[in-house]
Amino acid sequence: MSHSYLHPERHMVSRIGWLRAAILGANDGIVSTASLIVGVAAAAADRSEILIAGTAGLVAGAMSMAAGEYVSVSSQSDTEKADLAREAAELESQPDFEREELRQIYVDRGVDPETAGKVADQLTARDALAVHAREELGISEITTARPIQAALASAATFSIGAALPLLMVLLLANASLIVGVSLASLLFLALLGAIGARAGGANVLRATIRVTFWGALAMAATAGIGSLFGTVV
Repeated sequence: MSHSYLHPERHMVSRIGWLRAAILGANDGIVSTASLIVGVAAAAADRSEILIAGTAGLVAGAMSMAAGEYVSVSSQSDTEKADLAREAAELESQPDFEREELRQIYVDRGVDPETAGKVADQLTARDALAVHAREELGISEITTARPIQAALASAATFSIGAALPLLMVLLLANASLIVGVSLASLLFLALLGAIGARAGGANVLRATIRVTFWGALAMAATAGIGSLFGTVV
């Protein structure tokens, strides 16, 4: 048996679509809801007002994330479809030019012209549009846009992320609410960064520090604003 069959490879690029949306949703859920809670609490609001604000932020944020992901990824999908339709028309109207274009792509990558021509001919005969989509446009089954998947992943993980700071409001005493929610949210963010990096095969420490830093900055800014307005009022 060939050694290639005995050495399975695990590539993470196939997870890009849903992983990006999921990490974005969870991160935004934790940061925005925790920041909202800390800001409202810093304005000297009572527990019921904090819970109402946090719950409203969870619902509104989840819907916003779903709609935003669907619209943005749908725009990407529409662009991909338009490019594929244009490429299909060009393959039908000028096949020789498209064949030469494909051959030149392989030549530019280091394949000798004769072999590049044979590869272009064989791949064109098999599925001309698929090979041009992959080699010329950079569109493949792995990277193609999936609006519904992105919207659902983002909304679901936003809701989960936002629920964590809200849970801390129920568990903590009023006196320790701001500090407790902030520290717990930073812990959640650090865990999210580590999980996301692990799932994507990236550097865990770098991802954890990056996510935690920006989360701390956002919460500090909203706490300052909440404290300022609470003092003014």
